Amino acid sequence: MHSQRPGPDPDPRPQPPQRPLPTDCCDSGCPVCVHDLYADEVAAYAKALADWNQRHPDPGGPPPAA
Repeated sequence: MHSQRPGPDPDPRPQPPQRPLPTDCCDSGCPVCVHDLYADEVAAYAKALADWNQRHPDPGGPPPAA
């Protein structure tokens, strides 16, 4: 009997961005600091995760808001 292995998830849960290391910032007042970039990535992650949660509601949780 053949058992089929599931393929890769076509809609994987978004992964949070990696926080910059303390040594990643040079403390020189750059126009675009690594901390600014990280904040942008966190905001994009939060949106992507909210969208993903809408597509994958928790079967034991409350229904998604309309």
